[in-house]
Amino acid sequence: MLNWRDTLHPEGGGSERYVETVAAGLAAAGHDVTVFCAAYPGGARHEWRDGYRIVRRGGKLTVYARALAALATRRLGRPDVVVDVQNGVPFWSRVAVRCPVVVLVHHVHREQWGVVYRRAIARFGWWLESWLAPRVYRRSQYVTVSEVTRDELTGLGVERARIDVVHNGTAPAPPTTVARSATPRICVLGRLVPHKQVEHALAAAARLRHDWPDLRVSVVGSGWWAQQLVAAAERLGVGDITEFHGHVDEQAKHDELARSWLMVAPSVKEGWGLVVVEGAQHELPAVGYRSAGGIAESIVDGETGVLVDDLDQLTRAVGELLADDARRGRLGRAAARRAAEFSWASTVHGWEQILERVCAERSRPPLRAATAATQLSLFFRQS
Repeated sequence: MLNWRDTLHPEGGGSERYVETVAAGLAAAGHDVTVFCAAYPGGARHEWRDGYRIVRRGGKLTVYARALAALATRRLGRPDVVVDVQNGVPFWSRVAVRCPVVVLVHHVHREQWGVVYRRAIARFGWWLESWLAPRVYRRSQYVTVSEVTRDELTGLGVERARIDVVHNGTAPAPPTTVARSATPRICVLGRLVPHKQVEHALAAAARLRHDWPDLRVSVVGSGWWAQQLVAAAERLGVGDITEFHGHVDEQAKHDELARSWLMVAPSVKEGWGLVVVEGAQHELPAVGYRSAGGIAESIVDGETGVLVDDLDQLTRAVGELLADDARRGRLGRAAARRAAEFSWASTVHGWEQILERVCAERSRPPLRAATAATQLSLFFRQS
């Protein structure tokens, strides 16, 4: 399994949790699993965790070349199948192996490239993701975590018949004795990076605090954008009502969810929306953007939360839910019932079936490296 980071990486998040939970489940079922990912300061080069092996080499960009070299020289052995995790761009493992390759795509990054990178890099990255990758992996099986992403991949030219959906599971919430807050409290949970758009939750709170003087905003998570968010809270005039908890353990996270009134998920794009389901375990309805990929699937509009199209609508939806105890409770109870439908055991079982199926099929020869190089040179000539 090739993934550019693992859960212990400073920038690790929900997609890494998905990969490693699947890895652990497959290992428990008797399979030999290796996760190849980027190194980070203090991280061991080799590690065994929950029955599977972790190999760390390279950095954010060089991990791709290091993975290809390890596959090509067989330092990782002779795998029966490679799971190539495409977080924006894949590892291009098809050029290095003859075994089947399964591409895992949590979500398509069309909107995120421009948020994180400058124009030229964003344009190149989107070309790699939307044009070159579907051609390099034109014979490979794809897996994604939502029907929304399957539709987006189909739009990029991936045959729908080659795309399976395996949803995120949800671990049972630990018991908590924390009671719901007596005063209104909204929660934002996740990595603190620009494309999560935590600023939108802060802006909504700034607009609502006049009508809700006791309102509090709880931001749970860490990331390199944290200081910018603290500054944004001060600039918007909500620094005094916003609590930045940073990274917390599972118990503290679920305690905070238990005391909150509702979840705000203003991300630009998500593959699924694991935080939405984690909040739902505590009967928290969620408000998120309809255009944010899997968020539109993890939130059932009008049943487990509310989907909106812009910041004005998000502010209005949050205000209406704060004011309507009966509706908030009804949505929260429905969200909890739906959250119970998703288990990690089902996720692992789905993956085992897919991997066994592709391994049973006749493997095809990899795309010649010269072909990939020709396609890359074509891009630069067109630019």
